[in-house]
Amino acid sequence: MNSRLSGKKILLGLTGGIACYKAADLCRSLVKLGAQVQVVMTANATQFITPMTMQALSGNPVFTDQWDARVSNNMAHINLSRDADAILIAPCSTNFISKLSHGVCDDLLSTLCIARPAHLPLMIAPAMNVEMWQNAATQRNIAQILQDGISLFGPGAGEQACGEIGMGRMLEPVQILAELEAAFQAKLLKGKHVLVTAGPTYEPIDPVRGITNLSSGKMGYAIALAAWEAGAEVTLVSGPTALASPYGTKRISVQTAQQMHDAVMMQIAQNPQDIFIAVAAVADWRVANTSEQKIKKTAQDPTPQLSFVENPDILASVAALKSAPYCVGFAAESENLLVHGAAKRIKKNVPLLVGNIGHTTFGKDENELILFDDQGHHSLAKADKQSLARLLIDEIAQRVACGSNV
Repeated sequence: MNSRLSGKKILLGLTGGIACYKAADLCRSLVKLGAQVQVVMTANATQFITPMTMQALSGNPVFTDQWDARVSNNMAHINLSRDADAILIAPCSTNFISKLSHGVCDDLLSTLCIARPAHLPLMIAPAMNVEMWQNAATQRNIAQILQDGISLFGPGAGEQACGEIGMGRMLEPVQILAELEAAFQAKLLKGKHVLVTAGPTYEPIDPVRGITNLSSGKMGYAIALAAWEAGAEVTLVSGPTALASPYGTKRISVQTAQQMHDAVMMQIAQNPQDIFIAVAAVADWRVANTSEQKIKKTAQDPTPQLSFVENPDILASVAALKSAPYCVGFAAESENLLVHGAAKRIKKNVPLLVGNIGHTTFGKDENELILFDDQGHHSLAKADKQSLARLLIDEIAQRVACGSNV
């Protein structure tokens, strides 16, 4: 995946806590994504993981002392932040949150945070015991740093190292990476509600057999994540896939086309949506004479006779609503994409339709998209699906912002 973190200079701060072990994985992942990582550790952090470990993972010397002689002017608290793109404190302890809240500068990490340029984003990933997180003093400090413009990643809930259960766990590295990626994305859909369908549908024949297709859900899941990165509140209605839910989104799992239709219409009725993106590969027909028991092959009747009934058209149903959201359809074709795509957009009565050669992209990590609108069509060049999803979300956001139907 083409990451927004590639080439970014991330100052990674570690404070005291058992979650420092996660920081090692986080550091390694940042480097693999192409980021340049400079690690700064508090004295307490070095009790949980060594500077040598973090140096090996980051590829850079680790700073722990405000009076580090390696810095020619002895001003590490100034120099380290001046060429950084972001400061991320993970894990961030209760004690360090208090320092940030009150402007305390008693070590290198706290001092460089306070001395950072006003434009430099500071993010923290809290890690602490549930009672410490819920303490009134901690919550006052959290409210203050949020007011000061510091971003909060987490915390999560679950079992903690102390054996207790509740809020306070540091997010997993993959979740922090998702938050960090989103931090470098313009919030073009801030305040918008986006509904996405993804994956295949499964139409049962009997209790153990069914009709489905090759859709993996990767494109739809990438679009849901990209919409969340752009600031939207995202609901994903998904058919059966092997994919983890995109970070930051609400997922509703369904199997059949009818279930997907009902879930989509219910979501729109309960919470009006601004944008509907129908990416799912929905079965056009379902078996009318499904069997309650497994169909057996017999000498008298070796080949069962199936009859079919048409499934509801989800995209057309949403587009026909009186107060319809901005609708985006998808068309996966095996031939004549330019002809079929243009015709399908008009038939569905939607302002934007996205086409791809379905049988060559299902399950793959790359794709190539063609956008159809009233002006004709243009292509989004072949790339990984997450990069394409971000480009598509940018296209949609621009159209929605100007009230365009093309």
